[in-house]
Amino acid sequence: MRPRTGRLFFLLFFCFPLVAVGSSGPAGAGEIDPSGEYRACMDLARQDPPKGFDAAVGWQGLGGGDAAAHCAAAALMGLKQYAEAAGRFEALAQRVRAGKPFKASLLAQAGQALLLDGNGVRAEQVLTAALKLTPGNADLLVDRAQAWAAQKLYWDAVDDLNHALELNPGLTEARVFRASAYRYLDSLDLAMDDLNTALAQAPDHPEGLLERGMVRRLKGNTAGARQDWLRLLRGAPNSDAARTAQANLQAMDLKTD
Repeated sequence: MRPRTGRLFFLLFFCFPLVAVGSSGPAGAGEIDPSGEYRACMDLARQDPPKGFDAAVGWQGLGGGDAAAHCAAAALMGLKQYAEAAGRFEALAQRVRAGKPFKASLLAQAGQALLLDGNGVRAEQVLTAALKLTPGNADLLVDRAQAWAAQKLYWDAVDDLNHALELNPGLTEARVFRASAYRYLDSLDLAMDDLNTALAQAPDHPEGLLERGMVRRLKGNTAGARQDWLRLLRGAPNSDAARTAQANLQAMDLKTD
């Protein structure tokens, strides 16, 4: 179970209510449009993290406030300075003038950064705090399941994923993650049930195909594993899942030589 980096910049860009955080410039800086400046900064943070970070720091010096701080944290994610980014997201969540859902989204971003930094214990603590702000948030439950899995606490991960799927039965991602947890628990039939359901919902889901190939391989179905991994390579050749599938195919081929 790996952190969901694919949705991270979506969260960073679209979940920041500028009015709510009170991001305002100093007297005489009326030429700065916080909304336009924020979007430009976040675009740069995504496309060129070093320049995005410099832009965010410069904007903070001109009174960019919390919006600029958020952009700086986003750029640090792109720079893979995950621990520093997490600290900034947490600090922003503590001081920002916004409602509970937005504070929870900042903590979710901190949790993702901590997962990417390999700190499952702290990620679980931060995500638990986020869930206290927004109980019943299925996405946060999926995130916290990854934090449990990072600590090898797979039954705790399954519990959170069960809850997430009760809240949102169509959450394909949660089924794939639960299958991964079941695989680590050596419950391969339960894992396969989840994967078949997930792939019926989203037939080309990269992580789902990767995981089903792994489970099929463990169950002795090498032809089925190969089929899933080749399909993944055709559908998402540049994904992390595809790189893992390619390595698995090579290892399987070497073993059968």
